[in-house]
Amino acid sequence: MLSPLLQVDLTGRRAGALLEDVGITVNKNLIPFDSRPLAETSGICIGSPALTSRAMRAPEMERICDLIHRTLAHPDDAGVHAEVHAEVRDLCEAFPLYERSYHM
Repeated sequence: MLSPLLQVDLTGRRAGALLEDVGITVNKNLIPFDSRPLAETSGICIGSPALTSRAMRAPEMERICDLIHRTLAHPDDAGVHAEVHAEVRDLCEAFPLYERSYHM
């Protein structure tokens, strides 16, 4: 099976940088039989603990998958990246890391 990043001619490094720019953090990662050097890689690794710590569930995961896809499918489209960044910010605000408490 061909890596989806190879299908759109993105390295793991570039994909990670594009996603970081819109507020999504991933790690570049080797895939089996990867022909690219370690510094580039052909894949990314996406973890869920940071999302579940915010109490995100399946609907939010699906939305995040869409945001990742939109970003990587349009690597040079600043307008798409701005839209995705705004949606990432809204999602993070809807699911804060910590409850704010003003009780002393």
